[in-house]
Amino acid sequence: MTDTAAEILLAEPRGFCAGVDRAIDIVEKALAKFGAPIYVRHEIVHNTFVVNDLKSKGAIFIEDLADVPPGATLVFSAHGVSQAVRTEAKARGFSVFDATCPLVTKVHVEVAKLHREGYEFIMIGHKAHPEVEGTMGQLSEGIYLVETAADVAGVPVKNPAKVAVVTQTTLSVDDTREVMAAIQARFPQVRQPKQQDICYATQNRQDAVKVLAPQCDVVIVVGSPTSSNSNRLREVADRLGTPAYMVDSADEVRPEWLEGRQRVGLTAGASAPDVLVQAVIDRLRALGAISVRQLPGVTESIRFPLPKGLGSGPNA
Repeated sequence: MTDTAAEILLAEPRGFCAGVDRAIDIVEKALAKFGAPIYVRHEIVHNTFVVNDLKSKGAIFIEDLADVPPGATLVFSAHGVSQAVRTEAKARGFSVFDATCPLVTKVHVEVAKLHREGYEFIMIGHKAHPEVEGTMGQLSEGIYLVETAADVAGVPVKNPAKVAVVTQTTLSVDDTREVMAAIQARFPQVRQPKQQDICYATQNRQDAVKVLAPQCDVVIVVGSPTSSNSNRLREVADRLGTPAYMVDSADEVRPEWLEGRQRVGLTAGASAPDVLVQAVIDRLRALGAISVRQLPGVTESIRFPLPKGLGSGPNA
């Protein structure tokens, strides 16, 4: 990457979404209001830099509520939690602030409503992902996980006429389409969400990569390995035939990725802060990039309110 035409193209939108902004804000405001430590169940968002930054400010990340002392302040991560976790947190007497992304909460509300109407559920998602565990955990039975189209054949529903679908919000739109087609083939009366569960930010970032990748010789995605939506961005670029790599930090960018490549595409997952993107730009400049150009894209203006007790309004 030594030619003077070497250029970095920035996807738009990229980086933080409203749900991630809100979740981080909840932890920071809880620290400011109640002082350290603030306990957080699971990583607040799946980004190493963000988690380490909050640790330095006094957040303690735990998986087991038994590790939280009585009377402590506890924050649920953006991915959401099961009903069992909510019940346990209440029984232990914690002061709880819920940082579950409102779009994930929407899925939980839909599951509860349709369950009351007698529906069973097929959930499209990745096994062991905390968002999937949280959504599956809204019910004690009658919700089945599928990861691929092939999984659909083994779903043991009792009444094929009363089946509804929910999805993990951070999946690939294309992956979901394939699985959905298999579900519709087996359950023609399946009930789909009124609005697709895949979140606006995931959709927008994937669409931006579909514009970006064909214009580039290589794509770099800023995101942590645990971040589902970041992994999907890399896969979207890869599927379009552009070599794509994911990095947690600028020092992971390898010079050999850039050899003979004149145009580098750069994007970031919804949990990756802009400071990491800027550090990657600096690294690419050090390796020979001459210019940076942002592609046009969707402007995101959505904002989610903070829970009562942390906001700045009259009920705070």
